[in-house]
Amino acid sequence: MSQLYAIVDIETTGGRPSRDKITEIAVVLHDGLRILERFDTLLDPEMPIPYGITELTGITNEMVAEAPKFYEVARKIVEMTEGAVFVAHNVRFDYSFVREEFRRLGFTYTRKQLCTVRLARKAFPELSSYSLDNLIHHLKLPIQNRHRALGDALATARLFEMIMERKGQPENTRQFINYGIREALLPPNITLETIHTLPEECGVYYFHDAKGGLAYVGKSKNIRHRVATHFAGKTEKASRLHRHVHHISYELTGSELAALLLESYEIKRLRPYLNRAQRHRSFPYAIYSFIDIQGYQCFQVERTTLAQKKGFHIVAEFPRGTQARSRLLALCKQFELCARLCGLEKGSGPCFDYHLRQCHGACTRQEAPDFYNLRARAAMERLSQLLDDSYFILDRGRSPDELTLIQVEGGAYRGFGHLLKDELPHQPSEWSNAVKPFPDNPEVRRIIRNYLLKHPEVKVVEVNAEAAK
Repeated sequence: MSQLYAIVDIETTGGRPSRDKITEIAVVLHDGLRILERFDTLLDPEMPIPYGITELTGITNEMVAEAPKFYEVARKIVEMTEGAVFVAHNVRFDYSFVREEFRRLGFTYTRKQLCTVRLARKAFPELSSYSLDNLIHHLKLPIQNRHRALGDALATARLFEMIMERKGQPENTRQFINYGIREALLPPNITLETIHTLPEECGVYYFHDAKGGLAYVGKSKNIRHRVATHFAGKTEKASRLHRHVHHISYELTGSELAALLLESYEIKRLRPYLNRAQRHRSFPYAIYSFIDIQGYQCFQVERTTLAQKKGFHIVAEFPRGTQARSRLLALCKQFELCARLCGLEKGSGPCFDYHLRQCHGACTRQEAPDFYNLRARAAMERLSQLLDDSYFILDRGRSPDELTLIQVEGGAYRGFGHLLKDELPHQPSEWSNAVKPFPDNPEVRRIIRNYLLKHPEVKVVEVNAEAAK
C-alpha cells in the first residue's frame, strides 16, 4: 500500500496551543498523486474569537455557536489520519494545536509529520519567500476562501502534488519524514515507528542494550528529534549506538533545567557505558583565588583535600586537573589576564602573552591592580560554581497547567519537583514539600548558574533559608 498523507489546515483563536483553541479544521487525505477524501468543519472553541482573528478569517462567534466541539469530531480526525503522515504548511503550528486538543481529552496523539514549507524550499530554491501567499502567487495555486481551513488545505494539497511531481522529490519527502534516517542505520530492534512514537517534548532519554544494561543517557528539549539525530549519520558514535541500543525509554521534565539536572544525576548514578562526560562523582581539583602581596587577584589550580579547602577561597571544582587548567586558560585568554598570575606560567619578568600584547603587563606591574582586578573579578564571576542564598526557580512543567520547582537552599542544590499551578501554596516556604531531593555537587551548581545567566526571564523566588527548612 502506498504512503497516505493527511494534509491538515486549521484556524484558531490565537497563536498559543496551551491557551487558544481551534475554530475550524480541514483534513485532505492524499496518496501522493491525488485526493482520496476530505473533511472540514467549524468548531466551537468554547471561548470568544478575538476581533482581529475574525477580521483575518471571517469566522465569527455566531458562526461557531452551533458548531460541534472538538471532542465530537475527534474520532473522525483519528480515523482519517491513522497510518498517514500529518502534512501542513508550517506543520509545527497545526500539529501542536491538534495534539493539544487531544491532550485536553486525555488522549496522546502522535503522527509522523511533514512540512510543505521545508519541501517547497528544496523543490523551488529560487524563491524569496515560502509563505503560502507567495507560493499561491508564484505557482498560481488554485485558492478559494484564503484563511479558511478547507481553502488553505486544498491549496496546500496542490502545492504538495507539484512538489511530488518534481524529479527526486518523493525520496526527499521520505527523508524529511524520517529525519534523514535510513532504516539500515537503525539498530536491529529499533524501527522508524519506534522513533516516531517518542514525544516531541523536553526530558531525559535512556538507551538500553539487549541484556537490560544502560548504554547511554541524554537530554533534549525535543526527545524524538534528538534521538533521531543519533542514528542519522555514519559517525563513530552512531556506529556504537547501532551495536548496543535495543530499547529506548524516557522521562519527561517539562523544564530544560530540570532535564539538565536529571541527566547529570542519572549519568553519575547509573554510569552508562557509552557516556563519557559527567560520570565523575568526585571533584578533587579546585581553582582557588587569592590576593598577592602586590594587590593583584590571582588564581591557582591545586589538588586538595577537604581539610585543605578550608583555607582557600574556592571558585570552582573539577574532577580532573586538566579540566581545571583548560577552563582557567580559556578565561585567561577571554579576559586578557596574566598567565603568570593565573598560575599557568612560571618564571619572572614579562609573561609570554605580554610579548603578544595579550597581557596588559600586570606581571611587570605596568598595569595597576585596580584595573587588572576588574577583569579578574569578571572572570571569577564567569567561572564561579557558587550559588547564593535560598530560592526556588519556577520553570515550565510537563503540561500547561503544571510548574517545575527547582530548589536552592543556602547556596546548595536541593532537588526539583512538579506541582499543578492551582495547587501551589501561597507561602514559598511550603513549596519544598513538592521537591524530590537530589544530591548537590559542583557540576549541578554550575548547571543552575549557567542556565540562569542564559535565561534571565526564568522566574526566581527568594525565600528565607530558615523558613525553607
